[in-house]
Amino acid sequence: MSETPKRDLKAEVAWSLYDWANSAFATTVMAGFFPVFFKEFWSAGSDAAVSTLKLGVANSLSSLLLVGAAPLLGAMADAGGARKKSLFLFAAFGILSTASLSWVEQGSWVAAASLYMLAALGFAGGNIFYDSLLVMVSHPSRIHFVSALGFSLGYLGGGLLFALNVIMTLWPSAFGLSGPTEAIRLSFVSVSLWWAVFSIPIFLLVEEPRPMGSTNMNLRKAFVLGFRQLRTTFKEVRRLRVVMVFLGGYWLYIDGVDTIIRMAVDYGLSLGFSSRSLLSALLLTQFVGFPSAIAFGLIGRKWGPKTGIFIGIGAYIGVTIYGYFITREVEFYVLAAVIGLVQGGVQSLSRSLYALIIPRDRAAEFFGFYNMLGKFAAVIGPVLMGWASLLTGSPRSSILAVLVLFLAGGALLYFVDEREGHRLARSLEGDHQAHGPESGPV
Repeated sequence: MSETPKRDLKAEVAWSLYDWANSAFATTVMAGFFPVFFKEFWSAGSDAAVSTLKLGVANSLSSLLLVGAAPLLGAMADAGGARKKSLFLFAAFGILSTASLSWVEQGSWVAAASLYMLAALGFAGGNIFYDSLLVMVSHPSRIHFVSALGFSLGYLGGGLLFALNVIMTLWPSAFGLSGPTEAIRLSFVSVSLWWAVFSIPIFLLVEEPRPMGSTNMNLRKAFVLGFRQLRTTFKEVRRLRVVMVFLGGYWLYIDGVDTIIRMAVDYGLSLGFSSRSLLSALLLTQFVGFPSAIAFGLIGRKWGPKTGIFIGIGAYIGVTIYGYFITREVEFYVLAAVIGLVQGGVQSLSRSLYALIIPRDRAAEFFGFYNMLGKFAAVIGPVLMGWASLLTGSPRSSILAVLVLFLAGGALLYFVDEREGHRLARSLEGDHQAHGPESGPV
């Protein structure tokens, strides 16, 4: 049995600062400069619909690489008490791949897409272990607020670096740079440094209790125990019916959220909007998201996480319909502001709701499932948008492809009983601690 984890303000803030650290990748690279640079520099000369398809495939493949391994990686980290070590390895992988983007030459879209896929894999893989540490640092009564604090700091930190990078791109001579191209290249390096420096607190100040029997755990032993633990979870699936219903709904609605995050700038470019206006709109999303994520944490604490998620899904449905009709850049700013109001709320409350309905001693494994389904959903959405744009010849058709995902995901979420899920999770946790993982030689 694991010892009871300490929960204190220092640990909560240190945990939340990792969101501040890696959100620089999500904003500057994933949502901001990479789509622009990919279309205008690395895929220069390609038709807009073709470059959209290339970007969609790159996003989907990066997600697909993580899908099969995520639960097993989580189970291995649980069995060996290696959540922080696993987070370090994936973060380092993402940081190095991001920095390497700065050396890719014009027209080399294959090299750019490959490095981007590796960086996205490090980003998403690290989040499995980062998310699982939430149950180590936060009491259930504070979990919605702490989860929201992470996303809120992510919006602020990612937004601040992104603002600096945008300023560098708009006025490169003020920074001694030759032009926007050099500024964007330097931005990739700045993201890797930001990610690395602000990751330090989580490794120094967050304690990870070691499970019993994890002494002298080597890779082979962790793999065997992790595989057994994963097999046990599949056998117990009937006792986790609330988790299964939630994951089904999450899989659907987070597909829409992730697709809009990854493809919004590309959609605006396809409509003929300037990259400068689109990046400014993305910056607006970040700073609107900072206070609204905290507000959603308070909503989750007072009225329950499902209420907050439903508010966000409703807003996304409106955004999707509105996005089909926009014709002016100012309308894209309105769309960006609405997304900023609800994006962090949907993400943070989904994470904290899930943390309450899973066994704490197997959090990394269960967050492996959580991230697996989120990334498996993101395999479908970007490619769906790309093909819809290519087949119809109209980028407007592509945004409507995600509408059904919000509707279906919200319908499944309605049937999630969070109190029953919490009761079942604690019961399963007690059984697992009493009997231990499946016996047998390792």
